[in-house]
Amino acid sequence: MEEFDVVIIGAGPIGLACGIEAKKAGLRYVIIEKGCLVNSLFNYPLNMTFFSTSERLEIGEVPFISHQPKPNRFEALEYYRRVSMSWQLSLRLYEKVTMITSANNKHVVTTMKGQYKSKSVILALGFYDLPYLLHVPGEDLPKVKHYYDEPHPYFGQRIVVIGAANSAVDVALETWRKGADVTMVIREDGIRDSVKYWVKPDIENRIQEGSIKAYFRSEVKRITPNTVEIKTPEGDKVLENDFVLAMTGYQPPFEFMKASGIQFHDDAFHTPVYNEETMETNVPGIYLAGVVCGGLKTNKWFIENSRVHATMIVEHLQREKK
Repeated sequence: MEEFDVVIIGAGPIGLACGIEAKKAGLRYVIIEKGCLVNSLFNYPLNMTFFSTSERLEIGEVPFISHQPKPNRFEALEYYRRVSMSWQLSLRLYEKVTMITSANNKHVVTTMKGQYKSKSVILALGFYDLPYLLHVPGEDLPKVKHYYDEPHPYFGQRIVVIGAANSAVDVALETWRKGADVTMVIREDGIRDSVKYWVKPDIENRIQEGSIKAYFRSEVKRITPNTVEIKTPEGDKVLENDFVLAMTGYQPPFEFMKASGIQFHDDAFHTPVYNEETMETNVPGIYLAGVVCGGLKTNKWFIENSRVHATMIVEHLQREKK
């Protein structure tokens, strides 16, 4: 069994930042990732543009050069590959972690390929793997998608997009512009205020002019191979339909965290317990970094405001080592 000072779970931008800080501090470390490098970013829509400008996505003092004011997915993948190669980070990709056991301030990280012993563990987990389900009949039909990659497959198709946040709005606009007949089903009274400021007027104008249909204060009741049944303030309606794109959001792996001994606050967002100065959880030696710190409030932490977690954690590890 290999032994390390710190095992970092998650090779997203924040996990990579943690690896860089660990390497700079001379710690024995490894970054373990269940998928490819920056797996969540890889699974973003192909044409996605970041909300942040490129310098706010930088880690490890490696410049992020973008051709546009806001970088896209392709540029981000290229950038984080370059960061990983520049720092020669120790990566174990396509190796899913199944369990963390802790005893006497030591931790054993079990993966599908083996085990690692470590003094500390950093959970730099994303939230893009567990979508919020609709829990309605027909959700398991092949036409229902919780992930979106590109608009081409939906040309000439009748699409129902569920949601009112950034992902749903981007999907609705992009598929409509590529020839889909788009209807949005939205629980709220309108498009969310958190939608990107340069996109929100676009979707609202398309809805107002009738190019994209929208049912507000509405929800899906049932999905069939050819229809979607929805409940609206005006009564139930049946929409003829080819595909359902449920952009309902995603959640962190709470069950895995609980099984690792991490406690949660009794609040609406299921926020994990951790020290905001050191990022250490209630389990000594287990730390949180990045978006996972926000619980269900997944829009609280981004790359640009959680990069500092890496420095905070490694500085605490060094203090504890003395």
